[in-house]
Amino acid sequence: MLIIDGSFGEGGGQILRTSLGLSLVTGTAFRIEKIRGGRKSPGILRQHLTAINAAAKIGQAEVVGASLNSQQLTFIPKKVLAGDYSFAIGTAGSATLVLQTILPALLLADGPTNLILEGGTHNPAAPPFDFLEKTFLKQINRMGVNVTLELVRPGFYPAGGGQFKVNIKPVKKLLGFELTSRGEIISRRARALVASLPTEIADRELSFIAQRMSWDKSCLHKEIINNSRGPGNVVFIELESENLTEIFTAFGERGVRAEAVADEAVKEARHYLAAGVPVGEYLADQLLIPFALAGSGVFTTFGLSLHTTTNIEIIKKFLKVNINTKQLGKLSTTIEIA
Repeated sequence: MLIIDGSFGEGGGQILRTSLGLSLVTGTAFRIEKIRGGRKSPGILRQHLTAINAAAKIGQAEVVGASLNSQQLTFIPKKVLAGDYSFAIGTAGSATLVLQTILPALLLADGPTNLILEGGTHNPAAPPFDFLEKTFLKQINRMGVNVTLELVRPGFYPAGGGQFKVNIKPVKKLLGFELTSRGEIISRRARALVASLPTEIADRELSFIAQRMSWDKSCLHKEIINNSRGPGNVVFIELESENLTEIFTAFGERGVRAEAVADEAVKEARHYLAAGVPVGEYLADQLLIPFALAGSGVFTTFGLSLHTTTNIEIIKKFLKVNINTKQLGKLSTTIEIA
């Protein structure tokens, strides 16, 4: 049984999610100690508990320590079962991170799977639904699988209540590929979403982005959300290039000016454009596991974050794979899996 130190490196929930996902794929039992030991409030939160329970159900696993605030967990998987599943967090915790946990195993399952996931769909510190749909899964589908998403209802913090559906058509072997150039930028979009809030917020955010990015009105899109269970505000800057679409996100907060929210997304987008790399920081983290499962592939991203280097070390505990990194310059690094 593998012993995982949950306080290692970045010390967050990604260590637990990666361990669960790869345990399902490889059939390797593990015990993780000091769960989220790098956080101010360590231990299992509601969204982590939902991910554990989801992984246990699809993997028929024996689990010890799956409770709120627990800092230790033992997970002994059996066979992964494809099929129809529904998992609800019960809070505004990220439902997209639950998907991130169980997706690797379902990409390689022995049949198609349909999921209904409920909770937060647009959360700070988690990939929003739009990022999964337009950025991450478009690259995953290049690996031979077919994964589609449908947003039924958005869920914003703190009300939650979002829901989306996932259909996964797996393959026996994932195919690696090369993503070292983004190519020419084809289109640029800024989207401001508001739910149960003054629409003026979206107008101000889009006006700020247009000014800072020197974009005309055709690039700006205001979206009024009428079916969420609570208020919310999200800003997206979408850059579609020949080889991928990258999305940069900022979330509105009480007491934070609309212009300051928009400026967060602008800074990330401008940093990405200046670096000239195809793969942004968050996509790099999410591509690591499927590329490692394929056993081949290469992509170019920013300099490595602690989150990324931590994820690499956890992956190598479960898979016999070489993950080589090469710094190309101050702002770029190539990651090659072989």
